[in-house]
Amino acid sequence: MTAVGMSAPVMLSAAPAKPATGKPPPIKLGLASYTFRNFTRAQMIGFMKQLDVSGLNAKDVKDHLPTDPTLEAQAIAYYAAAGIKLHAAGAIYFLEDKDDDIRAKFEYCKRAGVSVIVAGDPTPASLPRVEKFVREYDIKIAIHNHGPEDKLWQSPLDILKLVKDMDPRIGCCIDVGHTARAGTDVVEAIHAVGPRLFNVHMKDLADLKVKESQVAVGEGKMPVRAIFAALIDNKYQGFVDLEYEIHADDPMPGVTKSFAYMRHLLADMGYAT
Repeated sequence: MTAVGMSAPVMLSAAPAKPATGKPPPIKLGLASYTFRNFTRAQMIGFMKQLDVSGLNAKDVKDHLPTDPTLEAQAIAYYAAAGIKLHAAGAIYFLEDKDDDIRAKFEYCKRAGVSVIVAGDPTPASLPRVEKFVREYDIKIAIHNHGPEDKLWQSPLDILKLVKDMDPRIGCCIDVGHTARAGTDVVEAIHAVGPRLFNVHMKDLADLKVKESQVAVGEGKMPVRAIFAALIDNKYQGFVDLEYEIHADDPMPGVTKSFAYMRHLLADMGYAT
């Protein structure tokens, strides 16, 4: 696997670099644990140490964040001991419009201490019930769009139409790849969603219409600089979580390149790294 710091030189856009401000970057880079879905929690933590990444959006895959309360407590303690901070959980699927099912998912996230649930495909009819639990638990719901294949939420704009008048803690997780494939301008979506943007899944595509064209961030056509600029303009407070879905058995080379590119880009925008 590629060693951190040993990847090829990062190629940035032709936009002029800003003078260094010395300020820490306003973009918080994290990791979606689905990236390491074929690896155990201990292995993933080892990779995160190599990457110098401590923010995790955890999913119930392998032993990353089990739904069983006892096993979940063990995982949470393991992360804390390793200096890994859980900021979100998901994607968690809300497929039943029932109190018991929804409450179990909120309890799961409350135990983990996360402030954001990345939600997959809650139905429009279930949103009022979900809203009730958002108010009770004070945990944000970030509905994840899944592109053209999604029957409910192809674009963040589809989500915004239905949640814009609901509790302000109900909003979006913008997956930039799925958003582009849905024919929505990612930068425009970020501005449109505004304060209802609670999580970002970052990826890159060689062809912005083709799901299977994913590449390391910086090697495709995703306008990453413009995305970062829009997030900064909107004073976005959440994480940009890398979700690298290819090469599941050996993701580190692409993951390493992706974080190197994003960090170099922020430095190129004038921020300390």
